[in-house]
Parts: sequence; structure tokens; C-alpha cells
Amino acid sequence: MTAMPEFGMFAVGAIAGAVVAGLGGGLVAQVVVFVLVSTALVLVVRPLARRAQRPDLRTGVDALTGRQAVVLERVDGTGGRIKLAGEVWSARALDSSLSFDPGAQVDVVEIDGATAVVM
Repeated sequence: MTAMPEFGMFAVGAIAGAVVAGLGGGLVAQVVVFVLVSTALVLVVRPLARRAQRPDLRTGVDALTGRQAVVLERVDGTGGRIKLAGEVWSARALDSSLSFDPGAQVDVVEIDGATAVVM
């Protein structure tokens, strides 16, 4: 599936080679036109298509990084509990000298195993 766009570009190159054959071009001319058209399309169209793609979608725990959560049980450098994306998570503060009381909004910096690191 991932090579399908490139095969389409090669098909256009093959059509260009067939046009050259129809106009009376020899085998060398057909191959040269095929190679030039296919290469040009790959070099021009692929970068344009990559720029037009949607940004990478983060899933799983990667999608939780950067979200906000509500503290359920006091969170400090050793532990605590938060509500993140509708689920209860164990959490710890990024800076061990900070603590967050219940009801406070915190930002998730990373997920370390089954523990959310917050600040």
C-alpha cells in the first residue's frame, strides 16, 4: 500500500514512453523518457504530498502528554492521584519540591509507566 503513489508516477512515465513509441521513437528514447518523467514526478510530487499530509496523530499515552488533569488526592514528588481523560491515574510532581492539592489543575508533562508526571 505504501508504494502505490510511486507506482502511479511510474505509470505516468510508462504512458509518456508509450507516447514516444507512438510518435516513432526508438527503444532508447522510450526508456529515457520513462526514466526522466518518472524521476521528475517522484522528485517533485513526493515532497509536495508529504507537506500536504496531516500532522502525525498521537495515540495512546503519547496523546495524554500536554493535557490538563484535576488532582484527586494530593500530588507531590512521591505520588498522588489525578483524573486524566476521564480516568484515575497515579501521578507524581515533576519537581519533587512542589505539591498540588485536590481540585487543582495540573499539566501532564510525560507518562512514566502507569504514572503521570505533572507540573
